[in-house]
Amino acid sequence: MSLQLGLLATFVLVQIGVGLWVGRRLRGTTDFFVAGRRLPAPLIFATFLAANIGAGSTIGASSLGYSLGLGGWWWNASAGLGSLVFAVWAGPRLWRLARDRNFLTLGDYLEWRYSSAVRATVSLIIWCISLAILAGQLLGATSILQVVAGVPRWAGAVTAAIVVVIYFVAGGLLTSAWVNLVQLVVKLTGFLIALPLALAAAGGWAGLSAPGTPEAFLDPLGHSGSALWFLPLLAPAFLVSPGLVQKAYGAADARAVRLGVGLNAIALVLFAIVPVALGMVARVRHPGLASPDQALPTLLALDLPPAVGALTLAGIFAAEMSAADAVLFMLSTSFSQDLYRRFLRPAASDAQVLKVARLSAVVAGVAGLGMALVLPTVVDALKIFYSLLTVALFVPIVAGLSWARATSRATMASIMVATPLSLAVHVLTAGHGVDGVPPVVLGLLASAATFAAVAALEKRT
Repeated sequence: MSLQLGLLATFVLVQIGVGLWVGRRLRGTTDFFVAGRRLPAPLIFATFLAANIGAGSTIGASSLGYSLGLGGWWWNASAGLGSLVFAVWAGPRLWRLARDRNFLTLGDYLEWRYSSAVRATVSLIIWCISLAILAGQLLGATSILQVVAGVPRWAGAVTAAIVVVIYFVAGGLLTSAWVNLVQLVVKLTGFLIALPLALAAAGGWAGLSAPGTPEAFLDPLGHSGSALWFLPLLAPAFLVSPGLVQKAYGAADARAVRLGVGLNAIALVLFAIVPVALGMVARVRHPGLASPDQALPTLLALDLPPAVGALTLAGIFAAEMSAADAVLFMLSTSFSQDLYRRFLRPAASDAQVLKVARLSAVVAGVAGLGMALVLPTVVDALKIFYSLLTVALFVPIVAGLSWARATSRATMASIMVATPLSLAVHVLTAGHGVDGVPPVVLGLLASAATFAAVAALEKRT
């Protein structure tokens, strides 16, 4: 057994062990959904950053560094900027509402602010689109296992799905927060050691301008500023993501939300350059890879000292697992609380809801696994999720928090018009948009215009 595979196997067992041990403290749905609202700022920071540094932030960002160059920095930096707005504005407001009205999910807020129809519609959309991001995380973990152990794509995806489902089902947010802390330490340690060694192997920053690299490889804005389109794709999504909102519900107080999520935002912006630079080094060292998703695992396995490569590979695997459990959290709580308890069985007991939450996590894991076997790359999977999540939720949540006259009809209209429009543009243009304008921007414009038009009509009548 190689050093990389041995360390990876050990780390897998540690994650499962911590999850099962912490899961013994679970005392009901409040612990499963919001960790008893007891998480201090350090654990909020750890669970947010661990969830945000996932397949997109590691495998996906290094893939962008490999194919685009320095402009890939905007992928993670945009997520950090969206998180910063959440920390100083949306997060504390939503936490206070959750505390005062015992909200467990974003759907609880949407029904209180708008209507049960909005809650049901958003819950169904979340279930349909969130499977794409779960598939993206499983694809990232699969890339690691393919490089380290040479396992087939399907076997790597199955292994990753089994690991994350086991420790998440044990205790929901309560176990995820503590497992995320372990994962965060491993992933940050590995990356911070790997970066200077990888740059040295490429001859420093000067070595990244080697012949054969793409045009504008060292331009931080990308070719003709194209990298700036990541800002509207990602920043709004990290302001309204149901999984992140529900993690914020678990904070002990509003200060823990501001401090924990704010430090997470700063860390994301600083971390943004690390995987991109590693991807750029991989382009110089291994220019002919079959897939950009293989850039980071290949670099770590072949160009760094075995111990460093093994540690960083374990960190990347941890990144995929922590982001995947955040998606399972979003899916299982949304189904059990927003659909099952609210519409299918209002009289369900606490134990029954908890059982459904766990079962839905297993079902989501199987469905995400199926998508992981057909989607081509991590970035393809994540673009679908972030685009539709932003289009469906950004206008309703921002309007609900900032405008007292926002109505249910305007919200439903904005969702029903903009979401299918954005999806259609994404499919018909293969994600490229119209005249260089991405589907998410067109969807946001349609959402805001529809919301404003219906609200104005209601005011007039």
